[in-house]
Amino acid sequence: MSNSPIGIFDSGVGGTSIWSEIHKLLPHENTIYLADSKNAPYGPKGKERITELSIKNTELLLQKGCKIIVVACNTATTNAIKHLRKSYDVPFIGIEPAIKPAALQTKSKTIGILATKGTLSSELFHKTADLYANGVQIIEQVGEGLVPLIENGKIDSPEMEKLLNLYTTPMLHANIDYLVLGCSHYPYLIPKLTTLLPKHVTIIDSGTAVAKQTQAILAQNDLSAETSNSGSCTFYSNGKPEILYDILKRDYSVEALDF
Repeated sequence: MSNSPIGIFDSGVGGTSIWSEIHKLLPHENTIYLADSKNAPYGPKGKERITELSIKNTELLLQKGCKIIVVACNTATTNAIKHLRKSYDVPFIGIEPAIKPAALQTKSKTIGILATKGTLSSELFHKTADLYANGVQIIEQVGEGLVPLIENGKIDSPEMEKLLNLYTTPMLHANIDYLVLGCSHYPYLIPKLTTLLPKHVTIIDSGTAVAKQTQAILAQNDLSAETSNSGSCTFYSNGKPEILYDILKRDYSVEALDF
C-alpha cells in the first residue's frame, strides 16, 4: 500500500477531465496535477519538443514523490510515452483516442475523430486505427484553435461555436454516428457539441477507461492507497491559475508554479 500521490500532467487545464474520472473512481488516492499551460497547445509542436516537455513534467512530479504518472494528454502520450517508459522506473498510464469502442459499435461504419495535429500524425494513432478500424471510415479533423480558446476560458464564445460548426459539418455530411474526442481538453466541449450534433451521434472520450486502467496498474504494482484515506488534491499551473480554478468550479485551490 502506498499513500504517495498519483501524478497527472497535461499541456494545460484539459487533463482535469481525466483527473476528475480518476478522483471519482479512487477518492482515497492523493493526486498532484500539473497544468503546463504556458506551453499549450502541444499539438502543433514536433515530437522532439513534446518529448522534452513531457520529461520536464515527469521529473517535477517525481521530485514531488509521485508513485505513478498519468500522461493526461493525447499528444504527449502518442509522441512521448514510449520514451518515458524506457527512461523512468515508475508506471505510466497514457491516453489515446477511443477509436476501438467507436469502431466496434458504429452502425453507419463511419466515425469522426476530433484531435490535435500531434495526435493525428503520430505513429501510435495510426497503429490503433489500423488495428481496430478495419472496414470503418474515419473522418479525421484537426481541432486547430480549440485548445487556446479553452485555455483562455472561452468555451462559450462565438469563436468556439464557429470552429465547432466548421469541424463537425464535414463529419455529419459523411454520416458519422460516433464522434471520438482525441484531446483531453475536448470533454469540456461536450455540452456545446451536444447542442450542435444530431441525437443519433454518440460522443465518446477516454476518461473512464484511463481511470480504470490507473486503478488496475496501481493494484498490479501494490501501489494502491488505503481505502480509508481521504485523498488530497493538489493543483499547479504555470499559466493563468484562475482559468484552472474556474474549470475546477472553484472547489480546489490552484498554486502558480513556474516550471
